[in-house]
Amino acid sequence: MDEIIKVLVVDDEERFRSTLAKLLAAQGMSVTTAGGGAEALEILRRDPHDIVLLDVKMPGMTGQQTLPEIKKIDPDIEVVVLTGHASVDIAAEMMAHGGSDYILKPYAMDELLGIIHIAYDRRRAAKGE
Repeated sequence: MDEIIKVLVVDDEERFRSTLAKLLAAQGMSVTTAGGGAEALEILRRDPHDIVLLDVKMPGMTGQQTLPEIKKIDPDIEVVVLTGHASVDIAAEMMAHGGSDYILKPYAMDELLGIIHIAYDRRRAAKGE
């Protein structure tokens, strides 16, 4: 793939954020991180991204509160919900608000990479590319 996928990792756990950012960057992706929903929204307003990896449980703005605001900024952005807290109700709510996929922590890196590439292809198709 010639184009670089721009990913925003949103998670309140700094160690998780930085580790995931390094792993994705090693795969040739451009990665930005945010420690919470408000910071993520500020980043997206000034710098468009292709994919957001969004944690559900965060202090301040939760993932459920952040997702609809992300979609207001960029309706075509792909948001993959990451969580360590399994809940069918939360998964359904996140998908109803525009989440493109839902993955439980811990996960296999290959699984996450596959989801990111599928989401990126969907975004490109939605934009007519």
